[in-house]
Amino acid sequence: MATDTFHIGGDLEVGRLGFGAMHLPTEPAADREAAIAVARRAVELGVTLIDTAHLYGGGANEELLAEALHPYPAGLLVTTKVGVARTGPGGEWRLDGRPAILRDQVEQALRRLRVERIELLQLHRIDPETPLADQLGTLRELQSEGKVGRLGLSEVTVAELGQAREIVDVVSVQNRYNLLDREHEPVLEACEAAGIAFLPWRPVAAGTLGARAEIAAIADELGATPTQVSLAWLLDRSPVVLPIPGTARIAHLEENLAAVRVDLTPAHRERLDRLAPR
Repeated sequence: MATDTFHIGGDLEVGRLGFGAMHLPTEPAADREAAIAVARRAVELGVTLIDTAHLYGGGANEELLAEALHPYPAGLLVTTKVGVARTGPGGEWRLDGRPAILRDQVEQALRRLRVERIELLQLHRIDPETPLADQLGTLRELQSEGKVGRLGLSEVTVAELGQAREIVDVVSVQNRYNLLDREHEPVLEACEAAGIAFLPWRPVAAGTLGARAEIAAIADELGATPTQVSLAWLLDRSPVVLPIPGTARIAHLEENLAAVRVDLTPAHRERLDRLAPR
């Protein structure tokens, strides 16, 4: 059985199977009430890591989580991301890591989440038009001011992770990764070597008909669902992996979180490993 918890940055303990809040609708009212119920149910079921971002509704997702969960129970980490803004020529979303934008989004997140300090803040994407030292330097300043606790990155390469670690202490990386999509395997390996938390987004993928059939067969053998098998594989893949599956339905949430009880045998793991190149 995989270890149930991980210490982000060496000291921030969270359960290894978290919740991604991106899919929670913030309107209309009936959908919002259902979303609030999902967030509360996640915490009831023991989730201690919830991921959101400024990009998700321009902060509306952060406000939703605060409405659902504030005052936050002890041990709950709500992490958010900054660095994507409506600053394109027509007001469209674009990567924007300019210091003023990052600082403003952090200030907004503090207000929306109703906290004085964001314990884990992640740079949603590296803005290629702004020097990395300026982007991370701004976040480091916010750390020094006590507004941010720890810093992470999202969707980075091994080289970018290395460059960032020369500027700040990186404690988490959030990249796309799942059983059938292992493009960022080198990044995961770099994180594992450094003890950095790796938060795979899109942790479950559809895949080819053949791959789906094999996952379904293994799920039948284990008395589990294909989604649970996919999440169990991630938990078994490395102790630094912290999946954050998202959903807007309580039944799906409960299915996801039950993946912690799925034990893959070495034979099952070998069959799953063969489904995508490593």
